[in-house]
Amino acid sequence: MMKVLIVEDEALLALELESEVEIAGHEVVGVALSSAQARDLMQSTQPDFAFVDIHLVDGPTGIDVGRDLAGNGVPYVFVSGNIKKLPPDFAGALGAIEKPYTMNGMKNALEYLTAVVEGDQALQPPASLVLAPEKYQVA
Repeated sequence: MMKVLIVEDEALLALELESEVEIAGHEVVGVALSSAQARDLMQSTQPDFAFVDIHLVDGPTGIDVGRDLAGNGVPYVFVSGNIKKLPPDFAGALGAIEKPYTMNGMKNALEYLTAVVEGDQALQPPASLVLAPEKYQVA
């Protein structure tokens, strides 16, 4: 079971994602609407994984949140309506899931990401997950 942080300012999407994470058998340790909330939760909950939207209530600060997560060794993916806005290195993310996504697509991505975080590299990434360019991926 992973401790998962959700950084998403759209309440309905955050609730749907929280539900998917819990159905998959993981614990949601917090939902952040802003970069400040995300940093506070990151420190207080020590998540194993995070989903991060690029655009939060305080602007397009999700990329900075992502860099903080990566700097603290927390694997994460972006969940965004415009993944073309990501920097070439994906800010240290494993990849991105483009909105709107299907629940099945999110479920498949979550299964794959769980395996990766647990060290299982055998699974193929699902179509719903755009992986960061290989030259930037953390081994």
